Amino acid sequence: MTSFKLAYVPGATPAKWVRTWAERVPEVPLVLVPVAAVDAAGLLRARDADAALLRSPVDRDGLHAIPLYTETSVVVVAKDHLVAAADEVSAADLADDVVLHPLDDTLEWETRPGRPAVSRPETTADAIELVAAGVGVLVVPQSLARLHHRRDLTYRPVVDAPQSSVALSWLEEETTDLMEQFIGIVRGRTVNSTRGRPQQPPEKKRAQRQPRKPAAAKPARRSTGKRRGRA
Repeated sequence: MTSFKLAYVPGATPAKWVRTWAERVPEVPLVLVPVAAVDAAGLLRARDADAALLRSPVDRDGLHAIPLYTETSVVVVAKDHLVAAADEVSAADLADDVVLHPLDDTLEWETRPGRPAVSRPETTADAIELVAAGVGVLVVPQSLARLHHRRDLTYRPVVDAPQSSVALSWLEEETTDLMEQFIGIVRGRTVNSTRGRPQQPPEKKRAQRQPRKPAAAKPARRSTGKRRGRA
């Protein structure tokens, strides 16, 4: 059975597009494939997914990409941290803190704030655990802070931190009809838009293009040559 596989990185939220897909293309199941941010592009190149919601920056050689949105970056801290008293902070405000740098981090800093940790955690989830243990703080896209929410932690926007963008990506040579359908859904096209509606079979299209035959003319009535007199 044909399916459409959509990979998505942590923090990405494809649910609304999945619902629209189920309404418009019910005959083709949409299969969600969770993937680490660093592995998303490789999954596409290996053809293990038809499309992916991935984070920039990424090596886009051979890939199409449509930017979808850019996220605010936030610092995750313990609730009793000084940062928790502010509405927002700057990178300079973190100068005295150990700022964790997990191996799956996608933020591109020119100069990282704060003091470096002794070692880098494997994942963002591991870094969150270290923040809860009082080892340091963590700067991440806001969706990841929400994903790893804990009652003993909070987060605040970092106004001058680099931001993370999420894009829809797929192989350049694999722009199929199903891919066009999903692009239309993501871009908010209506079901009646030309590129957003389901493709019709060629024979049906040809049938629609054929002009209707003109209706046969009715034969004219013959005149009897007689006129009715006036009463």
